[in-house]
Amino acid sequence: MDSFMQRRNVLGLGAAGAVLAGGALLDPAKAAAQAASGSVLRTAHRGKLIVGTGSTNPPWHFEDDKGNLTGMDIAMARILAKGLFDDDTKVEYVRQDPAARVPNVTTGKVDIVIQFMTISSSRAQLVAFSRPYYIEGSGMMVTPKSKYKTLKELVAAGSAVQAAILANVYADDLVHRLLPQAQVLQLDSQANVFQAITAGRADVALVDASTVKWLVKRNPDVYANPVEGDMPGQAQLYGAAVRQGDPDWLQWVNTCFDVAMYGHEDAIYDAAYQEFFGEKRPPRPTGFPPM
Repeated sequence: MDSFMQRRNVLGLGAAGAVLAGGALLDPAKAAAQAASGSVLRTAHRGKLIVGTGSTNPPWHFEDDKGNLTGMDIAMARILAKGLFDDDTKVEYVRQDPAARVPNVTTGKVDIVIQFMTISSSRAQLVAFSRPYYIEGSGMMVTPKSKYKTLKELVAAGSAVQAAILANVYADDLVHRLLPQAQVLQLDSQANVFQAITAGRADVALVDASTVKWLVKRNPDVYANPVEGDMPGQAQLYGAAVRQGDPDWLQWVNTCFDVAMYGHEDAIYDAAYQEFFGEKRPPRPTGFPPM
């Protein structure tokens, strides 16, 4: 008896066991059944992935001309559906306000939140975050008719400047790091932040650098960028959020993201990165993993 057969017998595998090891265990639904009984990795095999996200924040999540959701967050959801079902369309999107991100995932209304959610130590006490899938920077927008055309002019105007920003725990700090004396107008949605400058309620909007690039390029008659080159400001890590206490689900999500960003299952991520950020994804050198 060769060494392989000896090892197989020691492990208690007969001919049927060898077939199981070679084939059946590769079936995703059966493999998921090995996860803990309460894991989303089991329940997600109901036939669709339920994803909490938004619909008004390009290039992350917004509606196309046909009313379908698209954007980088939507691409990340499709990556997970492709991994679960070999079909990237098997996603049910729950459109939610940013304030509903944590409640909806912790109560089980959604399997996962993918909604340009900034990873922070305080939020990590409430949800479990995936590995980051993007590092965001700070950006500013004004209108072409704004009396302040440059960052220098905005800083010099001091407390006369009204700065609109999406409400969050870092909002005041982020504004004052860039505009030390500005008045801060925190708003409940990114759409209202945009509307504040177009309606004249605010002089400048502080939004993601990726959003600035997207909107200024497509709507130069509506929006303008007062900053030349890279703007100083804190980097923000974007990740997906899942319910705490489900390590099987979190590990699987991280594996899918890793393989999409650094490995061979890269078609969806690469296409989305180029479409929504206007550039090819950085090269993936072989050898030491840059993770």
